[in-house]
Amino acid sequence: MKAAYTTEYVTDERDFAGLAPAWGRLYRRCATATPFQSHAWLHSWWLSYGRRGRLRLLLVRAGGDVVAAAPLMAVRRPLPALVPLGGAISDYGDVLVDEEHGEAAVAALAEGLAAAARTALIDFREVRPGGAAEQVYACWHGPRRRVDDSVCLELPAVPMDELVARLPSAKAQRVRAKLRKLTALGVERHVVRADEVDGALRRLLELHRLQWQGRKVTGEHLQSRFCEHLVRSVGPMVRSGDAVVTEFRLDDDVVAVDLTLLSRRLAGGYLYGAHPRLRERKADVAVMLLDACAEHGRDAGRGTLSLLRGNEPYKHHWRPEPVVNQRLLLARRPTAPLLSAALCDVAARRRGKELLRRWQERGGREAREGRGGGGGS
Repeated sequence: MKAAYTTEYVTDERDFAGLAPAWGRLYRRCATATPFQSHAWLHSWWLSYGRRGRLRLLLVRAGGDVVAAAPLMAVRRPLPALVPLGGAISDYGDVLVDEEHGEAAVAALAEGLAAAARTALIDFREVRPGGAAEQVYACWHGPRRRVDDSVCLELPAVPMDELVARLPSAKAQRVRAKLRKLTALGVERHVVRADEVDGALRRLLELHRLQWQGRKVTGEHLQSRFCEHLVRSVGPMVRSGDAVVTEFRLDDDVVAVDLTLLSRRLAGGYLYGAHPRLRERKADVAVMLLDACAEHGRDAGRGTLSLLRGNEPYKHHWRPEPVVNQRLLLARRPTAPLLSAALCDVAARRRGKELLRRWQERGGREAREGRGGGGGS
């Protein structure tokens, strides 16, 4: 007998809290889910960043079980839209679909989204290629557009010695020397127990502040609301196997703390803090962290070791594959003008970034030419 699908709209944060068991079961049955779709992460994010009256959770049920979910919130600027929970501190946004219910659950979710959107645009940001939201996009009947979002850099989830073997010979030798240096220094790794997580995360954030002192840092990482979110969400994630916190000790002192997030298909190094003392002792922090992250990814047989968003030069030393997240824009026919406005905004921002890049390159070139002229006089 074919399952009967019903949709439910949740707007009360107390009801959101009560969904934890059902959400957790759905999360486990969605192969494409990332840690940023776990209930612990999303509900904690809402408590820190959500605005009263804006919660919009769409659930699809079959026989009482939740078989699909879209964790969204309503925003009014720059356009009226439904956007994923998780915001800028989450590297991936997506919906959840029970793989056993497949196309039927996706179709019910798309139908529910069309009804929920009303006069708003649906704007799925940072969807990892292959994410469940792409299935919704594929069966959407109204206007839709797909544009590129952030770049994530990905490595295979293999042991560290295999990651090193992928490098050119000379660079591989340098990395092996750095690993030997860490051993010689006596840097020890300690995986933090669930009951130790709160203190370890506070140390992580303090070390993170210290390592970036006097340099440009992501300001949100220094905010109390971010600390509260991280402490509140990661403890349950560690207990459920969706996160691991690692402390690095030198001479019995904690000199670095790393947070790696885990899902069925990937491990991702999310945030770390390292004392400047490590660099003073000539320890390569990037090598140390990747070694630990690779171990966590390998343990559960995951296929991807993600360096998450950001195209920083140091990440490219490992020869990662750039993977472009997608932004999926969905509209109803009456709201097609909102889709056009969003695309115009995307194009304008890209032009602005390109002009800034050219201006910076020209300034750098002129500075170099100026120095060259002075040296020759």
